[in-house]
Order: sequence, then C-alpha cells, then structure tokens
Amino acid sequence: MNDTGTSDHDLPAILAGPILRRLTRERFRAWLVTSRELTLELELTPQDEAPHRRVLGDDDYRKIPLGRHAWLYLIDAAVDAPLPQDTLIAYDLQVVEQNAPDSLRQGAARWAPHLCHDGQSAPCFVLASSHRRLLHGSCRRPHYDGPDGLAHLDSWLAGQLDHPEAMPAWLLMTGDQVYADDVAGPMLVAIHALIKRLGLFDEVLEGAVIDDSPALYASPASYYRREELLPDVKSTDDLKDRFFGGVRKPVFTSASAANHLMTFAEMMAMYLLVWSPTPWRIIELTCPELDDEHRERYQEQARVIDDFVETLPAAARVMAHLPSLMIFDDHDVTDDWNLTAQWEQTAYGHPFSKRIIGNALMAYLLCQGWGNDPDRLKTPLDDAQALLEDACQRQGWLSAADQDASLERLFRFEGWEFQVEGTPRLVVLDTRTRRWRNGRKPHRPSGLMDWEALSEFQQELIDAPSVVIVSPAPMFGVKLIEAIQKLFTLAGKPLMVDAENWMAHRGAASVMLNIFRHSRTPGHYVILSGDVHYSFVYDIRIRHRRQGPKIWQVTSSGIKNCFPDTLLDTFDRLNRWLYSPRSPLNWFTQRRPMAVEPRDPDHAKAGERLWNGPGIGLITLAEDGSPDDIRQLDARGMEVTFPPPDKAP
Repeated sequence: MNDTGTSDHDLPAILAGPILRRLTRERFRAWLVTSRELTLELELTPQDEAPHRRVLGDDDYRKIPLGRHAWLYLIDAAVDAPLPQDTLIAYDLQVVEQNAPDSLRQGAARWAPHLCHDGQSAPCFVLASSHRRLLHGSCRRPHYDGPDGLAHLDSWLAGQLDHPEAMPAWLLMTGDQVYADDVAGPMLVAIHALIKRLGLFDEVLEGAVIDDSPALYASPASYYRREELLPDVKSTDDLKDRFFGGVRKPVFTSASAANHLMTFAEMMAMYLLVWSPTPWRIIELTCPELDDEHRERYQEQARVIDDFVETLPAAARVMAHLPSLMIFDDHDVTDDWNLTAQWEQTAYGHPFSKRIIGNALMAYLLCQGWGNDPDRLKTPLDDAQALLEDACQRQGWLSAADQDASLERLFRFEGWEFQVEGTPRLVVLDTRTRRWRNGRKPHRPSGLMDWEALSEFQQELIDAPSVVIVSPAPMFGVKLIEAIQKLFTLAGKPLMVDAENWMAHRGAASVMLNIFRHSRTPGHYVILSGDVHYSFVYDIRIRHRRQGPKIWQVTSSGIKNCFPDTLLDTFDRLNRWLYSPRSPLNWFTQRRPMAVEPRDPDHAKAGERLWNGPGIGLITLAEDGSPDDIRQLDARGMEVTFPPPDKAP
C-alpha cells in the first residue's frame, strides 16, 4: 500500500456521501465513505414529530475497507416505526469518533455543511406514496464543456421542499454515471493524488508491460498514452484496436481510451471525485510531464474540470436529498462493453483487459448496484468484502489470485436487473450482461437482452395495468441513426458507430416487439432511457389493434454531455423527412407493427424533434400510468416541455 504519511485525524471524517438509495418506510439506506472507522448515530425527524435516534450497530451497515484511510459504509438500517409518506423527513448522521467523548458528536451541518439547503440544519427526504413523479437522466461526463444537469437540479429541488406531496419519488440514473473509459488528464492526476492521500489498495497487474499499480501510476505513459501499456505483440493487436483504440466515431461522440481507468483503486477514487467536493479539498494537483500537444489538452481540460468541481456541492446536495436508483450502461465499465460476441472474446480473453472490466464492475457493485437491492446482491457483496478485508492483512495489497477468482464469479452473476413495487411498478433492465449473442456472426451486434431475460421481463408486464420500464438504451430510437448503424454493421464496422440499439439484433428486437403485442399486455407502459446524448419523446401504438397497450418512449440524455449540434440537427431533419409517421420507409423497418409519433419540444426550432442540451428529465404520470407532463430541466436555465401531438402549439 502507498505509505501516505497521513494520520486519520488529518483528514475529514466523511469523504463522500451520504447518498440516499432505495429507501422504504421500514429501512433507511445510504452510501457513505469515511477516512476512518466511526460510530454513527442516525436521527430521523418527520415533520411535526420528535426526532427518532439510534446508534447504528454492525447489523445496520456493511463496513468495507478501501485503503489505509478509506472505509465504505453501506447503511441499511431498520427504523423503529414505519416512516410517513408524502411528508418531509429530516435526517442526520451524527459522527461520534471512536474513543472520543459525547461532546465531539458532529452532525452533517458541521462535517458537510454543503449538504444542507439554506435554513436547514440537516438534509431531508420524502417517501412518495406513488411513482407518479420521476426524475431521470444518464451520461454525466465531467470534462464535457458545459453545465452539470445534476448540479442544476439543486436549485429546482430547493423550490419543491415546501410541497413534499409533489416531490419526485426517485432520481433514476439510467447509465454512464461515471466514465471509466474516458477520463480527462486533470481528473486522472486527481485520482492518483487521492489514491496516495488515502492509501487505497494496490494490486498486481498481469498481462501488462508494468507489474503492478504503483508502476502504472509512475509510468510516463500513464497520461494520454495508456494503450502503450499493453504487451506490444501481434496477438494483442485486436485488443488495442477494440479496447484501447479510442477510435473517433462518425455518428456518436468520440470515446478516447487514452486515459482509461485500470485499477480498482482508480475506479473507486473516480466515484469519490465525481460525487463529492470533499476529496478535492485534500489533494493538490500538479501537471505531469507532457509533450506540447498533450499539455495544451491538459490545460483546456483543467479549466472544464475546475468548473465541474465548483458545482459539486450542489450535485452532492441533490444526491443527499433524493432517493436514487442506478443501472449501468457501457461507460460505467468501458465503451462498447459486450457489444459483440467477438468483442467479448477479445476483451475477456486477455488477463489485463479482463481485470480492467472486472475492477469497474466491482466498483459499480459497491457504489451503485448495492443500493438498488441489497438482499439480491448479498453474495457478490460478501465476496467483494472478503477480498478487501483480506487486503488489510496483506499490507494493503489485493491478492491477485483471489481478485481474479472473485471477478470471475462476478462476471457470472445474474441479478443486476431489479423491480420496485408501487404505483406504477418500476422495472429496471440489465441490457449489458445477459446479451443475445450472435453465434453464427460473432462480429455482429448482440441483442441487448437474451431470450431468457426477455421472458422474465415479459412476466413483469403481463396483466399489469401500468409499468415504468428503465432501459438504458431507448427501445424505440431515431430510425435514421439506427439505419446508419445497420449499414456500418453490414460493412463489418459496428464498433465505429456504437451499433447498439434494440433493433440491431433481429431475434431480440422481434421478441421485444412481440412482448408489447401480446394479448395480455394491455396496459400503459412508459420507457425511460438515456445513452444517446440527446432527448426526445415518442407516442407509440400498435397498428390495427384497438385494445393494444399504449407506449411512450421518453429519453433524457445527457446529464453532462451532448451530441455534436450540427450533426444532430442534420440527422433530426433527415429523420423527419425520411421516417415521418406516414412514410412508406417505415414498412422496411422491424418496427412496422408499431406506429411511432414523435413529440415536438416547445423550445425547439421549427422542424426539431430532438432536444440537445445537458439536463435531467422530469415526468409526471396520471392515475392510469399515462404521461401527464414530460419535460427536460435543461441545465442552461430553461424547462423544455414535450406536449402531446394534439396539444402541440
């Protein structure tokens, strides 16, 4: 382990969090990272009630070491009596230093004043009685040169606290909460500084030209040239091209892999730095030695990262006030993750790239997956906890054999998808790890879910009057872009255009469409998606069927990312001309049984149906589960609504 020369008490007690996760009337769940072992006292104060206090014991959380000065607390505490719904509930985590007198107890107003809104002495939350108001978004890229939709949401949220009955039930984060594969130089410098400051665990690296994580951090190729750290032999050419190539894509934005995160410590440090302002206050950044081209790029990225860090207190405040549910997409792990069977064969067939993917997935488990359904994820969590506790006994080094074995079991785990009962039910899909692989043509895109996973999904919909479905990639996307992706796929280049949509694999697309056409799926279905870096809304009905389900595709992307403006404008207008609802070209698509009608955003220019701007989506549902109001809370300071076609101006 890095010898930091740092005392526990030189560091803030709380490094990141609390981030609220899947709260219920009976359980309080929150994610927290500390610099040392602490005694925590939970205080819950529903409006107009006396505080309820209890000291949290070992049964109320998992305490997992991450390094010499870093502990992860996954709090899952039962409450003494069911919490009220649609009521403001203040909460506080009182920190009591071990072996310290009671007088040193400190609440959030002391250890994280940025988490409290003006006039508050502690953060608060609301347990909504229904799922009829939801916030959702994806794709938060720190070095995108634009505002952060998560931070912008803070000012909107402050105006809602006086109306708890209208608070959103959940903040649904629908993919790419972090970009493990596309990291700015200054962010990577910060990651390495934080690893050293906290003494995060080291690891051995097999299959690379460097031996271990300290050698990686010290390598001259560690910044902007990480693809050079793979073995320079012909057998790994495919790996360089597919995993670290950083190919500029002609349709979707470039995903440069030159600073791809590799170690588990790097992954965990990234989460701390994108979710909390506190780690930035305990490190110092020094520009590494770079050539002129990379130095200029570093300086430009440093300006953007500085702006990102400045708004982090607001983003952290949002996550401390809104219960959140999260699901991965590709960039949480790596670009094009499991896109084709050939990609999988290449990436999982090399020990170094396999370790990188596994490290990212384990970090996702601990930082995102856990809070969606702690009981469902108990086995992989036990496995990860044992591995990290063992590192404490090994002078801060992860056992290479145990790490590989643990990650191998994690790759085989099935259970990332989850459901939340309520009105309407939430069904969150795993579209990454249970794919329908193309056995005959492994270079072709895999289906986003295999037959078994789709069958399980169908069971969730049968006879349900209404369901909200979270699919990271839109089930019904922009047809022109999907057509371009198909052309590149036919040319054998699916990786160049992220040919990753529900229609890219005939079998998966056919089953998905048949699910909605099934005679026992007569309800209302709202599909919430992200991924594509622009926002849109489609009204969908089944042709020639009066009693068929009503479907709405609602896409909000990105939180801090955008599609290239000129390119998207061209696609938007071409798509409108070529694939209007009455266009005969629709009969040549797999969606011909469906009538898809786009909505026009009210702030758009004439002819625009795709909204391009960072922000968060907000949807309000009627009693029957149909959308009553759909809008985009644009981080540039406007609220964009998507009125239904019969109400459009």
